[in-house]
Amino acid sequence: MSIVVTGSIAYDYLMSFPGKFTEHLLPEHVQRVSLSFLVDTMDKRRGGCAPNIAYTLALLGERPRLMATAGQDFGDYRRWLDAAGVDTALVKDVPGKFTASFFCSTDTENNQIASFYTGAMANAGELSFRTVGKVRLAIISPNDPGAMLQYAEECRTLDIPYIFDPGQQVARMSGPELADGLAGARVVICNDYEFEIIRQKTGHDAAAVLERAALLVITKGENGCSLLSRSAQVDVPAVPPTRIVDPTGVGDAFRGGFMKGLVAGADVPTCGRLGSVAATYALEHLGGTSHAYTFDEFAARYQQHFGPLEL
Repeated sequence: MSIVVTGSIAYDYLMSFPGKFTEHLLPEHVQRVSLSFLVDTMDKRRGGCAPNIAYTLALLGERPRLMATAGQDFGDYRRWLDAAGVDTALVKDVPGKFTASFFCSTDTENNQIASFYTGAMANAGELSFRTVGKVRLAIISPNDPGAMLQYAEECRTLDIPYIFDPGQQVARMSGPELADGLAGARVVICNDYEFEIIRQKTGHDAAAVLERAALLVITKGENGCSLLSRSAQVDVPAVPPTRIVDPTGVGDAFRGGFMKGLVAGADVPTCGRLGSVAATYALEHLGGTSHAYTFDEFAARYQQHFGPLEL
């Protein structure tokens, strides 16, 4: 049985601003914002939520199946993913379109301002879990909103355990759409800012979410994460980085580590700790797939902070 990772495939254009965005936001003029930031550097990197998650799973010894849509410029990226241990057979190339693109500027406080071009991601609804076969675990990460809801419905119908990870799409999706996605999920995962938007749009606090999903995971950056079930809450600290380079893809790496724990049968706290270690590796590098480690190296770092890793 396979692990299926859905979500965006994108190229990341990562830029650095040598100041603080907040110093240029004037509270008395927020009704009319016109700003341009001169950046010092720009790097083009392989990105997208789905490949980022799948890459971490591959580093941890799994062979995830990537189910997503990409454009006519995906060829080199596909070959790289295949070489990294990610199965791309379910990825559909869309003729006449470019792969989605993420344009992100990061300031000296790791605040980010970003834009996302949809491109071939708009065709994600053309794919279906009904053609995939047996699935052990799936994740529905940020993607075309209609496709995300379609995948959630299919997973419920086909009895596929799934993680609902709305991510950046909380801004695009309506309250009823978000509520539909989390209903029946094995895990709902988001950061603390995204959870507040979910709460405002759906009217569901943590207890209400847990009436509809088995587990709620809220990540909190340098403050770690909270793992909430109907009976308990566990807080897991972040793993201190040796350096901070770029936050892009850190949350995706966390999800990959967390999923590794789930498919290995680990308890929930161990899943959170795996996510915490995986996230820090990503934070120490530029882009979501620039880091690398062996499983033994990962286990040693896990042991340094949390004790022996038993999977």
